[in-house]
Amino acid sequence: MEEKSSAPAELRCGLVILAAGASRRMGSPKQLIELNGKPLIVRAAEAALAAPVWPVVVVVGANSTAIRPVLAHLPVLIVENSAWTEGMASSIREGIGAVRQFSRGIDAAILALCDQPAFSSETVARLLRAQRETGRGIVAARYDGRLGAPALFTREHFVSLASLTGEEGARDLINGDPARVAAVDLPELAHDLDTPADLNRERQQPGN
Repeated sequence: MEEKSSAPAELRCGLVILAAGASRRMGSPKQLIELNGKPLIVRAAEAALAAPVWPVVVVVGANSTAIRPVLAHLPVLIVENSAWTEGMASSIREGIGAVRQFSRGIDAAILALCDQPAFSSETVARLLRAQRETGRGIVAARYDGRLGAPALFTREHFVSLASLTGEEGARDLINGDPARVAAVDLPELAHDLDTPADLNRERQQPGN
């Protein structure tokens, strides 16, 4: 009788919320802007905590003294990025470093933002599902005809992520070899909040 192969083990995946920016275009810390009575950073953290990922790391920088208290009731790891003025890459380095330090057994990490109101635990589940089905080392959301955050990176990319510099973040990795990247269509994530006009449009949507 032929022995059946066992199902692949679930990926041990952490999640990093990049929330260190100064929100200059918004004019106030967008991490603390409320939709439906909750700050954006809390909405993002709760969505991550409801997904099958651990740990959930929040990287703070600008306005960290104001952001930390609103996360105090949540079981997240808060990491301070003192080099946040350098750009997105510095926060990725800090977040990936925290995930690697948390456990050597982590297989992957998802990089997420706090300014995409449609980000949810289902978003995370779809990225994990795509990685499981394709075996690709990078799985990225696709919206507005491009790939972007949130994006999943398996452990083989951790060294590259920890070596990033500048404002571009992980864009070059995501848009590198197409054979190594799986795309998940998530058009709802195209709506992010960078300016007061973005926020006004979002608040006019049903349910907000």
